[in-house]
Amino acid sequence: MTNPINCLLASLLLACHSPKPAAKTAAVNNTAIAMPAVFDKEGHRGCRGLMPENTIPAMLNALQLGVTTLEMDVCVTSDNRLVLSHEPFFNHEISTRPDGQRVEEKDEKAYNIYRMSYAEVQRFDVGLKPHPRFPRQQKLKVVKPLLADLFDTVKTYMMSSRRAFPYFNIEIKSLPETDNIFHPAPPVFADLLLRLIREKEMDANVIIQSFDRRPLQYIHQQQPQVPLALLVEDTDTTAFTGQLQQLGFTPAIYSPHYSLVTPALVEQCHEKGVRLVPWTVNTKADIERLKAMGVDGIISDYPDLFE
Repeated sequence: MTNPINCLLASLLLACHSPKPAAKTAAVNNTAIAMPAVFDKEGHRGCRGLMPENTIPAMLNALQLGVTTLEMDVCVTSDNRLVLSHEPFFNHEISTRPDGQRVEEKDEKAYNIYRMSYAEVQRFDVGLKPHPRFPRQQKLKVVKPLLADLFDTVKTYMMSSRRAFPYFNIEIKSLPETDNIFHPAPPVFADLLLRLIREKEMDANVIIQSFDRRPLQYIHQQQPQVPLALLVEDTDTTAFTGQLQQLGFTPAIYSPHYSLVTPALVEQCHEKGVRLVPWTVNTKADIERLKAMGVDGIISDYPDLFE
C-alpha cells in the first residue's frame, strides 16, 4: 500500500540541492559530533497529540509546525524492514485489523511485527481508531510506514519547500528479555539501522536513542561519530553519574523523563558537554519552566506548544 502523501510529494520536480540543518560540532569522548545548534524542538512520534503517531502525515505536520527534530521509534519486520512503531506489535489503542475489527488488548502481542512481513504490516490501520488519551488527535486512514519511505518523503518535502533539513531522533526499541522474539539482538538491529541511514545519505541528520544501553554501546564502538541519546525512565533512581558509568561512555544527549530534571542535573550535563533533552512535555507551563532551567531541547506530543 503506497502512502498517497508520499506519492504526491515524490512527484514534485526537484530543482535544488538539499539544505543542511543548522548544526554545531561538539566534542564528546574526543570525537567530533554534529548536533543541533539551536534549542531543539522535537515532535514526539511526529505529533502524537495531533495526528496518528509514527506516521508520515504526523511527521509532515510536525515539520509544518516548525520542529527542528522528528522523534520516532523503529521496529523490525520478518523481512528485515525498519518500520515506524512504538511497540513491536499492534497496540490495541491505535490498531484496526485487516478485517475491520479493532485489536483487543488481550490479543495485541499476538500481532508481532517481527513475525510479519512488511506486506502484512501494511494491512493494519493505525489512524482511524479514536485515541483514548489524545482527544485532539485527527483521525486518518494510515499505516505504519517504512523508515526508508519517511526519509524519502521528508527529503522531497524539505527540498521542494527549500527549508533546512530536520534531524531524525530514532529510538531502537529493544529489551534483553525480548531479543529474537520481538526484535533482533542489538548488533543486528543497530546494523540494519546504520546501513539504511548510510544508504539514504542521512548520516548528518540522525540521532539514535534507546532506553536499552546495549545498542548504544554497540554503535559507540562501531561508529563513535553518531550522536547517541540515553533515554531514562522516571522510575530510574540511579544518579546521572552512575548511569553514565553503566553506559561506559558519555553520550551526546541525555533524555530523562521531564519529572527528573532539576537545575543541578542541567548543570551536571553541561559540565560534561552533554545536551539535556527531556521527554514528554505536554503543557506550555512545563515547557517554559524547563526552558528557564536551561535544557537544550524538549520532546513533546504537541509541537504546536512551541510557538
